[in-house]
Amino acid sequence: MTSTVDEAPAADQGSRLHRLRHSNVTVWVTMLIASVASLVASFVLSIDALRLAEDPTADLGCNINAVISCGTVASSWQSSLLGFPNAFLGLMTEPVVITIAVASLAGLKFPRWFMVTAQAIYTLGLVFAYWLFQQAMFEIGALCPWCLLVTLATTLVFFEMTYVNIRDDNLFLPRRVQAALTRFVRSDLDLILVVVWVLVLVLAVVLKYGEALFA
Repeated sequence: MTSTVDEAPAADQGSRLHRLRHSNVTVWVTMLIASVASLVASFVLSIDALRLAEDPTADLGCNINAVISCGTVASSWQSSLLGFPNAFLGLMTEPVVITIAVASLAGLKFPRWFMVTAQAIYTLGLVFAYWLFQQAMFEIGALCPWCLLVTLATTLVFFEMTYVNIRDDNLFLPRRVQAALTRFVRSDLDLILVVVWVLVLVLAVVLKYGEALFA
């Protein structure tokens, strides 16, 4: 009898956590916070890019050591891949994500074609963010805290947007694939995936640079 009584509160707590994770408020607020964080980071990076354009020797506030150095990253060719600072892309795209999140919190439901388009564009953004992360880690040899924040925020927005599009059957997937992915997200396995994903990124940085991060 004791074990049965003890299991009931645990099951109820698990149910509450499950409902919280799958509530629209949780999904859209997470997306809103992440996109605002990415917008702020993009704004700071844009200012830093303009400072470096005026004075290539400018000492940026996040130039902490040889590894944590925004200046080193911002001075690389990868930081202006399209001929202008990459941060400008964040200034253009993150307000769109913020608008989607705010409108959805207000109860607006976007058409299927719009959400598929948003998914496709943001997937490209995720690939670009991780290409930049890979370049910073293994080619440039320095990390920018604001860039890392953009990578983290982009990851969170991508996972939440994908969750919504799977949940709402927006992606025009084959029925078996849709059913499998629906079971995946309903089991909270996508949440476990994103947590493991972020931990792997942190571990990769620590293993790559170790004590040099704090030198």
